[in-house]
Amino acid sequence: MAEVTTLASGLGMGESARWHGSELWFADWIAGTISALDGAGKVRRITAVPSYPISFDWLPDGRMTVVSGAVGTVLLEVPHAGLIPVADLRNISEYPWNEIVVHPSGSIYVNGIGYDYSGAAQDSGVIALIRRDGSVEKVADGLAFPNGMVVSRDGSTLVVAESNAGRLTAFSVRGDGRLEPGKLWAEEDGSAPDGISWDGSGGIWFAEVPGERCVRIRQGGEVLETVQLDQGCFSCAAGGDDGGLLFMMTAQWPDVLDPTADSTGRVMGLRVK
Repeated sequence: MAEVTTLASGLGMGESARWHGSELWFADWIAGTISALDGAGKVRRITAVPSYPISFDWLPDGRMTVVSGAVGTVLLEVPHAGLIPVADLRNISEYPWNEIVVHPSGSIYVNGIGYDYSGAAQDSGVIALIRRDGSVEKVADGLAFPNGMVVSRDGSTLVVAESNAGRLTAFSVRGDGRLEPGKLWAEEDGSAPDGISWDGSGGIWFAEVPGERCVRIRQGGEVLETVQLDQGCFSCAAGGDDGGLLFMMTAQWPDVLDPTADSTGRVMGLRVK
């Protein structure tokens, strides 16, 4: 296997890795920003976000949508105006909202943790659907800390990582955007999948904080590849111009939550199959 290399360092807590427009985009939850890393290794700040968790994706027309998680708001990038609130999720859940993914139709899915970080873990996570007309509806619940989400290219399937259950759960997407009951896509005992990314061949990469690794897994649960790291891995994205680069957002855990600690966050890169 090729060697893992450091592409950027000195970050806070990198999350929501996305390959977009020939750049790696990511959120820094400590800095409260969204940034992009270009091919020359230069990081440029895109925008600030009011509260974390921070996650983002793009509508079919190219505008960016952003979750400001602690305040339960979804923001939309508006030219010459910045990020404008377009959906309020607090009527569905008062607890922090986490990951966002845009469906090819332009509908938006956002998941919420469903409990307070400081409380005991619960299977109370939810997924909300934001339709193009701005209406909001809960379309799934009973999730064990929903985290990374991806939608298949044809829009037929949404997959979410359940960090507290060590599994990936798949939902069939109905024509009206609602979700069929979830079914097990893959699981690995003892894992805690965080951010996820399609691997380009039907499998999924998932990042894991406590295991300090990134894992490629096939539907059904066969582990195809494991990349061992020396820090917690919060998010990952397959990208590069040929799709053969794996980007991983890492930081020392739980030190990263200490505001007086050094900035240990990195972007790691690996050439993969």
